[in-house]
Amino acid sequence: MKLRGLHAHSYSLEHSVPRAPVRAVAILGVLVDRGGLSEAMERIHALLDPSMSTQVGTGQVITLNPEYLMRARRDATLRHIIADADVRVADGVGLIVAARLLYGANHSIARVTGNDLVAALAAEGVPLFLLGAASGVAEDAAAVLMRRHPQAQIVGMWAGDAGPGDDAETRRRINATDARVVLVAYGMPKQDHWIARNLPHLNASVAIGVGGAFDYLAGRVPRAPAWMRVHGLEWFYRLIRQPWRWRRILIVWQFAVLVVSIAARQWVQSFLSTRFTRFTGGR
Repeated sequence: MKLRGLHAHSYSLEHSVPRAPVRAVAILGVLVDRGGLSEAMERIHALLDPSMSTQVGTGQVITLNPEYLMRARRDATLRHIIADADVRVADGVGLIVAARLLYGANHSIARVTGNDLVAALAAEGVPLFLLGAASGVAEDAAAVLMRRHPQAQIVGMWAGDAGPGDDAETRRRINATDARVVLVAYGMPKQDHWIARNLPHLNASVAIGVGGAFDYLAGRVPRAPAWMRVHGLEWFYRLIRQPWRWRRILIVWQFAVLVVSIAARQWVQSFLSTRFTRFTGGR
């Protein structure tokens, strides 16, 4: 498929800004950025600016959800990958609720989905390489992006494979283009391991794990209605549409139980501390 803008080079770094300090909170030992889409995009622009690059291999963006945090509790490698990432946005209502329970409204975090990042980058004309998903899905997703964002630059697509055996060919294909950002849709945690392993060998400055974003764009997997997304009921919609995902939904509930238990323990400790202070008169 020949796509409009496939070999265009009009993107500039006029949006680049110095990297601001990351506002983040720790949830189950994992740091999650508190900022919304605009802050995430500012940090991505800074990573795209060559003058801001401090070392080879930087520029990993992770879209976190409760599954990530539960997996990181038993997967030390994934835990280190998340800790080393440059941008760690909250792609999951569960994280927003968890932050409120653990830290209160003053430390709330904003949701930023992989779909949000893909759309924002396409709208700005950043040269993108679409990697992953099933055969033909990236092509369909690219066509939708071009239709929605005429200025989008899709400079390459490749399904490839998340395993190390395909790394050399995938890197060759990406480096043969002018891609500045690689969107990796291998799912968690494969996409994150792929990025950590391959980003130092890419000419692109940034790689983002986008999960099922291509499937949503291509219409292969329907998104939950807006009202369900607003009220955090996407998990229920997915369970109805894809009942075989019940194990993944169970992990989300395990996350909820764990967070609530921690928040309850914190509340009890705070309550007892306050009562003790009043009883002793602050001595």
